[in-house]
Amino acid sequence: MYTFLPRTGAESETPTHVKRILAVLAVLPALLAGTGGAQTGHGSSDQQTLTIEEIFRPGGLTGRLPQTFAWSPDNSKLSFVQRDASGEHGALWYVDTATGEKSILVSEDKLATLAPPLSKMKSEREKERVQRYSVAAYEWAPDSKHLVFDSVGQLWYYSLANGTAVALTSSSEPSEDPKFSPDGKRLAFVRHHNLFVHAIDAQGERQLTQSPHDDENILNGEVDWVYAEELGVRSNYFWSPNGKQIVFLQMNEARVPTYPLTNLMETHPPVDAEKYPKAGDPNPEVKLGVVDANGGKVKWIALGKDSDVYIPRFGWVRDGIIYAQVLNRAQDKLDLYLVEAGSGRSRRVLEETSPNWVPVSDDFQILKSADRFLWSSWRDGYTHLYVYSFDKGNPLAADAKLERQLEKGEYEVFGVEGVDEAAGLVYFVANRDQVLDRQLYSVPLGGGEVHRLTRADGTHTVSLSPNGKAYVDRFSDLTTPANISFCKMGSDCRFIWHSQSLDAYNLVVPKFVEFKAEDGTLLHGTLYLPPNATNAAPGSVPLLMNPYGGPGAQEVTNSFGGGGTLFTHLLAQHGFATLVVDNRGMAGRGQKFTAVLRHHFGDTELKDQLAALDQALQAYPVLDRNRLGWWGWSYGGYMTLYALTHSDRFRAGVAGAPVTNWLNYDSIYTERYMGLPKDNAEGYRASSPVHNAADLKGRLLLVHGTGDDNVHFQNSVQMVQALIDAGKQFDFMIYPGKTHGISAPADQMHLYHLVLDHFERNLGRAAGQ
Repeated sequence: MYTFLPRTGAESETPTHVKRILAVLAVLPALLAGTGGAQTGHGSSDQQTLTIEEIFRPGGLTGRLPQTFAWSPDNSKLSFVQRDASGEHGALWYVDTATGEKSILVSEDKLATLAPPLSKMKSEREKERVQRYSVAAYEWAPDSKHLVFDSVGQLWYYSLANGTAVALTSSSEPSEDPKFSPDGKRLAFVRHHNLFVHAIDAQGERQLTQSPHDDENILNGEVDWVYAEELGVRSNYFWSPNGKQIVFLQMNEARVPTYPLTNLMETHPPVDAEKYPKAGDPNPEVKLGVVDANGGKVKWIALGKDSDVYIPRFGWVRDGIIYAQVLNRAQDKLDLYLVEAGSGRSRRVLEETSPNWVPVSDDFQILKSADRFLWSSWRDGYTHLYVYSFDKGNPLAADAKLERQLEKGEYEVFGVEGVDEAAGLVYFVANRDQVLDRQLYSVPLGGGEVHRLTRADGTHTVSLSPNGKAYVDRFSDLTTPANISFCKMGSDCRFIWHSQSLDAYNLVVPKFVEFKAEDGTLLHGTLYLPPNATNAAPGSVPLLMNPYGGPGAQEVTNSFGGGGTLFTHLLAQHGFATLVVDNRGMAGRGQKFTAVLRHHFGDTELKDQLAALDQALQAYPVLDRNRLGWWGWSYGGYMTLYALTHSDRFRAGVAGAPVTNWLNYDSIYTERYMGLPKDNAEGYRASSPVHNAADLKGRLLLVHGTGDDNVHFQNSVQMVQALIDAGKQFDFMIYPGKTHGISAPADQMHLYHLVLDHFERNLGRAAGQ
């Protein structure tokens, strides 16, 4: 899930390589430690008015971020695509890692053909997929002298030496997820559910898997919707180190139910039947196969006796040895298998269990010694890193052995960013020093002291070079929009890109606030007060609650959130205070804090929000306890409905793309936290606001895109009927064909005007605004 608010055009084409997200906000790059960007809260002699049109215009107020950052395999270049505000024109740039200088790698006129802008895509779903999952438009060849471009499904091989491109594919069907063989002489890709290989220096291609063309249920090496959304899977096939074999995941979706996504803008509406397993439904049946890169019979691999499982991660330990992670349906046990590719023989070498659920991550890494690996676990209450060893000569001989825990403490590791084995260091991002920050750290592989590498307090999202000697850093803090820098380990950083200044808009300065839950747990929040609120009369400022509230995300961080944050500033300038609080059940605070919502959504979240609200009203008498509102998107939209049907304190609310019945949401996400419906029927019923429509209090605005392939439009339709049956009046707005993010500028402007108007009509502005 993990969608806080609809994305702006400036946010939607952000860079790749982010391993963990906290939803839709994350992208790959990041910034110079310690150098200020476009600060907020400072006056200017040339003041400008903050408007919805300015916030959501193409490129946004702060400018369009560079996208698709990638390191050349030889570590000499850091490449990225930089487009203009419209997103229509751009070039592929690179940073020379020796000098830090920027230059153009592929010119604008060539890039227009090789990597067209998103506007060239006709499908809203495909645009959403490319943006949401940061699908790369190009890949480096192993020789660092060539690139492959994905031009709307057609693959081009580009030479940096002479600036020419050769078409590798010309099929009417798109060729996706291209990957070079380790020697760079062949390119693998997925087309219409099958794997293909094309020799770079020869004509023709070889089909490796043979699923019938008319069988839409068998996916070979292709990623389905639910694995991409809920397990963070971005590819389902991998070359062996010697380039002789490919291991891939086959998904059989024959038993997975479909959801009809209907294009109602057509005279005769076409229907896209989306394979979508809901809570309790059959999942895709999955199995691993190994095929010779020259073609031949597939060898299938058996991994345990349970067939109702997930295989979220797999790959090569070395030539001839495969690893695979197998997650059970309940998601409370993750097994690591090692497999002989030739015989298919396998052994479970590690079992990770949890009384709640086992998080899936990208932290597993085989070290170059080929006898040790990194593993992350929250077995001690927080996510930390561990080193295991195994028999290099006979990997299946015994279980993996725990060598050491690399670091520990009451903080969360958000991801391993790289390993420099020559220096004996592991690099990771964590909130070790401040719970609201993200910083880059290093720790010795052999154990020892943890060192912080990024300097400025705030949020750093980083990507390391292959050799671990440099990194790109996207930085922001509560009042500084994103800036991106190239940094060398142990040296200074150099700007690649920085946001446009917001000084002229005289934004308010938000403040971090702290509250206590009913059990004494510390809760963090951010409060936005209107200008001059400290001088306003008591009880004169209406207050909006705007939490996300759901698991897997941490919204209150020391970061600048883009268009959604700017809209909160606009609300402040219109006289509304906004309070954002991370309740128990959200991420970033360890297992106990997160797992409190196990088997029941809504209850603890609302209790914590109301406790924070009461403490805020007491601490800030200027707030009007009789003019309270609530709004949010996705899980935040669900929380709006839950609050307005389980409390009588809110006069108005906006629920955007909400889940209204948890039986409507996907299997992996929902069962992870709620269990299977057959085992928790009452929990599902009590957590679903569609059953409490008769208890609605306050004026509700319900908003949804009809093309939402994530939280299906049926959620809002069912809520509408329940409200009608209960005799409740409400407002309802649909956005035809729009997906979960509602990203088109015209739709966004309409939506945010609607939200603002709803609260002005039902709560009124603060006195004097």
